[in-house]
Amino acid sequence: MRIDNWKWSFVLVVVLAASGGVFAQGPKDASQEANLKARLQTKLDDWHKAAKFSGATLGVCGADGECFSLATGYSDRTAKTAMKPDDIMLAGSVGKTYVAAVALQLIEQGKIGLDDKISKYFGKEEWFSRLPNSKDITVRQLMSHTSGLVRYEFNPKFLKDLTAEPQKYREPVELISYLFDSEAPFEAGKGWEYSDTNFIVLGMIIEKVSGKKYYELAVNNVLKPLKLTKTKPQDGPMIEGLIQGYAGAGNPFGGADEMLKDGKFAINPQFEWTGGGMASTSGDLAKWAKAMYEGKAFGKEMLAEMLKGTKAPMLGPEAEYGLGVIIRPTPQGLTYGHSGFFPGYMTEMMYFPERKISLALQVNSSVPRDIGRRPDSVLVEMAAEISTEQ
Repeated sequence: MRIDNWKWSFVLVVVLAASGGVFAQGPKDASQEANLKARLQTKLDDWHKAAKFSGATLGVCGADGECFSLATGYSDRTAKTAMKPDDIMLAGSVGKTYVAAVALQLIEQGKIGLDDKISKYFGKEEWFSRLPNSKDITVRQLMSHTSGLVRYEFNPKFLKDLTAEPQKYREPVELISYLFDSEAPFEAGKGWEYSDTNFIVLGMIIEKVSGKKYYELAVNNVLKPLKLTKTKPQDGPMIEGLIQGYAGAGNPFGGADEMLKDGKFAINPQFEWTGGGMASTSGDLAKWAKAMYEGKAFGKEMLAEMLKGTKAPMLGPEAEYGLGVIIRPTPQGLTYGHSGFFPGYMTEMMYFPERKISLALQVNSSVPRDIGRRPDSVLVEMAAEISTEQ
């Protein structure tokens, strides 16, 4: 999931680095790298001091492939447990990037057609005709949020049912059923609206054509080959290593500020599934962004398809959305990546193709007023500290 239309202004504070050579393609200078880490740590700490969130982590990968992570604040503010750079949090909709990668691998293999209508896969199902725009939607439109399928996760009935049975395991068809017999806001392919429902249907296609569970494919075809050892499926209320997340008292996803009690999540996060559905660290997310957007998860042809953007005004006046990727210009250059929200956590992941650097940020709070700034603006400021001059 992700949150749009934040209520505070998007102010970019760009501070350019004075020193050269850090993360450049050339001999490493240990003092420069130490200096960079110190500057980034100061900025992370200053942001934390000026806001009210518990803690955050930052992952950075340079053009040379060298990566590191930093942390600020607390993983548990009651116990005053210091946040560690490799602490695990729920990544929210950034998980869509893994789903897109698995789908593009299957498209490469000829098991899915990017411009196939989804009726090819579900046309004989009893529920299919009840899904808005069902006969006209293509796989590409699911992946680009141009199908007309709106969000199930903020549907009042879903939230009511989630509150009544917070630990229930929910099947994909049950999730998309919250849209049955409703009217789409636009015809398939003739508008844009962000929606987890699109990727739930995509996940159903992935499992149908492969005969395997999505998480099995993600682990074996993405996480293991790229050595993303700190990333794991969000497949139940007990996730090993997951730190406390703060969602604010009275939030619609369980109602409690603290989302973990005795290691168990207040709601079963399994329902997010292919709408996100991954727990990770900022370090692993930075590694993932660099690997994926440099063509190491699937072929160059599929990467080109992924980066064909559609105007996405909900994400900003100049933002576009490709196939599971947010494409947006910044003062530090064009970026590819994704934002993520899950109750208790906010995540931002960015890759800067002109500089071949990637950054990821995770916060163990999903309360905008406590975070104080948009996470994407924080990453852009961090990127400004990284010089690529020889």
